[in-house]
Amino acid sequence: MAAEMEVTAYQLQAAVENMPGGTARGAICSCAGGLSGGAPLWEGVVHVFDLAGNPTATCAYAWSSPIDDSDKRRMFAVLHFPPIASPLAAVRAVIVAEHRAKG
Repeated sequence: MAAEMEVTAYQLQAAVENMPGGTARGAICSCAGGLSGGAPLWEGVVHVFDLAGNPTATCAYAWSSPIDDSDKRRMFAVLHFPPIASPLAAVRAVIVAEHRAKG
């Protein structure tokens, strides 16, 4: 398998701007991690973007994760909107949604 390709802040910014409503500006990096039953839930860097022009959110969170058995990465973008009020809450929301989708 080839080395994992990292995504840039500009690619994550584009992922945020592909969501409805808003222009992303500036990125602050935040480490997100948490435990679930004593095991790491997820650990990595989440970029926090300020949003201009979005009617409901003033910022968004974006990060990437490797795709199993691939050298590609999947990008995630989540708006800061209750109950999502932190990078870790954004990551948790995506993990929960994917778990529910798998059944």
